[in-house]
Amino acid sequence: MHIKKGDKVQVISGKYKGVVGEVKQAFPKENRVIVEGVNIQKRHTKPTQMGQEGGIIDKEGAIDASKVLLYSEELKRGVRTSIEFIDGKKVRVCKKTNEKFD
Repeated sequence: MHIKKGDKVQVISGKYKGVVGEVKQAFPKENRVIVEGVNIQKRHTKPTQMGQEGGIIDKEGAIDASKVLLYSEELKRGVRTSIEFIDGKKVRVCKKTNEKFD
């Protein structure tokens, strides 16, 4: 998967197209990510203990990793990346500007 936890990404399709946010969590086996402020879902909860309040909680849901691109600060938009080996390490590199993301 081309996205990791903590990356700044831009959504490229769907209801939240154009939104830029940070990846909170990544699920490589399912090829899904949770992005801050994207795919907001409402959860209705009951109070489970004395004194605890129930109510409606907003939380982010997972979206497919193919719907996001790494965000380039240089170009101010999402960019495609390739992988290069530099000093024996895998590094993600922007295809247009050769900006390194790792």
